[in-house]
Amino acid sequence: MEFLPFHFLLATTSERSYLKYLDTSIGREVSSINTKLGRLSVMCQNPDNAVVHLGHANGTVTLWSPSVASPLAKMLCHKTPVRGVAVDPTGRYLATAGQDAKLKLFDIRGFKELKEFRVVESVSCLTFSQRGLLAASRGSVVEVYRWETDQGSPYLRHECDDTVASLRFCPFEDVLGVGHRRGVDSLLVPGSGEANYDALEANPYRGKKQRQEMEVKQLLDKLSPDMITLDNTVLGKVDVREIGEETGVVKRPGKFVPRWKKKGKGSAGKRENIKQGVREKRVREEVDKVVDVTEGSGGSVRKPFVPYKTTLDRFL
Repeated sequence: MEFLPFHFLLATTSERSYLKYLDTSIGREVSSINTKLGRLSVMCQNPDNAVVHLGHANGTVTLWSPSVASPLAKMLCHKTPVRGVAVDPTGRYLATAGQDAKLKLFDIRGFKELKEFRVVESVSCLTFSQRGLLAASRGSVVEVYRWETDQGSPYLRHECDDTVASLRFCPFEDVLGVGHRRGVDSLLVPGSGEANYDALEANPYRGKKQRQEMEVKQLLDKLSPDMITLDNTVLGKVDVREIGEETGVVKRPGKFVPRWKKKGKGSAGKRENIKQGVREKRVREEVDKVVDVTEGSGGSVRKPFVPYKTTLDRFL
């Protein structure tokens, strides 16, 4: 299970390859997606854009959104089943562990492999800290990597009493929580927690009253499930063409009738392509006339070029 805090969604998976989203604020199921990729036992979320990552037995990792019935992206990470996945707090890097005893790091922005580590045995659990440290468990052994600087050698290693079942870093603290069959261990990992925190965003010392107020504010600022996209930068962009047509600033293109050609050269498909091309060209011309291009923070406006009547006019 994964909880999406900004959308109040609880994402769950089942052995029948179903991914379901439940809105915890109203207790209603938002979507139910049949991935058709077998049993789903490896799961994590991207803290930056709330996209859910699933690991599969065919070695692939798929990215899902509740508003789309098909995966947003599919990555072939291993030649063996995926045992663990984790995304760093910035949402830029993805760590995967396969049954082939390999640990890989990917750049999600370009879907490129950055590093590959060979471990003694297959890793079962992965998690990132706030400062980018990567913790991995294999059997009863827990290892912490500084993957950006280390070349496969762990930063710390600890052996627990029994097989490790889960890992999680404590926010704003240099503590790693390890859960195993005989209980819970707390490991001290220097440099894993964020030392500087924003009290208005996440205050670790808030009281009961502050927690209640924060929950009410989060409910008022709850995001729609349709806003979960792979590229969250598109949410802040403005569709100039649509707004211009609604306000009447940008004129809608008139009807264009291409001239008739000889047999075989003026089919219906070609005529429609010509109409669409001319229509888009006219819209671009209208948008270019209306939109002012600002340069720099001073807000200077680029003026249209006017040809000089004489040679001395350019000095005026």
